[in-house]
Amino acid sequence: MDKTEELKKAAAVKAVDFLQRGMLVGLGTGSTAEKAVRELAKRIKDGRLSEISCVPSSGRTENLAKALGLDLVELGPRRKIDVTIDGADEVDPDFNLIKGGGGALLREKVLAQNSERNITVADESKLSPRLGSRFPLPVEVLPFALGAERRYLESLGGEATLRLARDGSPFLTDQGNLIVDCSFGEIEYPSSIAEKLSKRAGIVEHGLFIGTASDIIIGCPDGVRHLVATGTS
Repeated sequence: MDKTEELKKAAAVKAVDFLQRGMLVGLGTGSTAEKAVRELAKRIKDGRLSEISCVPSSGRTENLAKALGLDLVELGPRRKIDVTIDGADEVDPDFNLIKGGGGALLREKVLAQNSERNITVADESKLSPRLGSRFPLPVEVLPFALGAERRYLESLGGEATLRLARDGSPFLTDQGNLIVDCSFGEIEYPSSIAEKLSKRAGIVEHGLFIGTASDIIIGCPDGVRHLVATGTS
């Protein structure tokens, strides 16, 4: 395991420390979130955790969780998720995130908005002074509206690129939508961009997660850092 993977694992293991018996847990998507899923399954198997039910954020995570024997349930109307553990592509000092590198931003945001606590896990390379410095913003769009929404994203100052799958065909989300990766450069006012994108009918969802993260756990060479959002108990 290389150093970056070790840092991701350290953050994921620390996040699982916050889980308790009987919790409903949201499972994120991506390489760091996957490590948390594996750690959770390990602790259930050895008896350190029990009576855990999980809601996966993507087909990819669902398949992994099933293979590991985790109890999967649907997001129901009567109970919120206790804790969701997920990764991020970029994290700014105000706990704003860019997510969606794995293409699961829509379901990830549904889980985040329906969780009592959202723990974001990452290695220190994901820390950024300003969102957009290192990673483009994923935007999920209806195929019908692709041309119009690319034009709109470019009118906001972004460079919009259709995401492709490994075989060169358009990448499709679990909902059958397209992803446009939009490079804005440094985003000075992420809340403003998020509001503009949320108003567009052809944009299903965007990868700006504003005010959802309660905890940020960062794997660093000198140890794991746990940051807590202001106002979070």
